[in-house]
Amino acid sequence: MSPPYTPLAQSLRAVIKANIADGATVKTDGWSGYPGAPGVTHEPHVIGSMAAHIVLPWVHRVFANLKTWALGVYHGLRRAHLNAYLDEFVFRFNRRTSPHAAFRTILRIGMAVQRAPYKMLVAPEAAG
Repeated sequence: MSPPYTPLAQSLRAVIKANIADGATVKTDGWSGYPGAPGVTHEPHVIGSMAAHIVLPWVHRVFANLKTWALGVYHGLRRAHLNAYLDEFVFRFNRRTSPHAAFRTILRIGMAVQRAPYKMLVAPEAAG
C-alpha cells in the first residue's frame, strides 16, 4: 500500500525520477513520501534519537557553514537570488583549503568575462 500523495511527495518523486537511474536503491531517512517513487527501491535508514551531527558530520558542517556565511556576508538570503548565492557558496567551500588558488581563479574569471551592470544581474531581461 503506497502512502498518500502529498504535493511535497509528488515533487520529490519527480526529482527522483529525473535524477536517479531506474533500478537504483534510494537510501533515505524513512520519511513517508519516499516509498512508491517510480523505478527505484526504497531503503529507509531511520537513525532515531541520535544527533544528526554525530551520524552525518560533514553534512552538518556544510549546512552550518552555509548558514553562517549567508548571515555574515548577505545578512540572509533572498529567494530571487538563491541560485547565485548557492553557486558562490559552493565555489568558496570547494576552495576553502587553498585561498590563493581561489583568488587566482576569481581573477582569471574576472578577466575573461564582460562587465555585468547591476541591472543585468538582478533583471537580465530588462538590461536588453
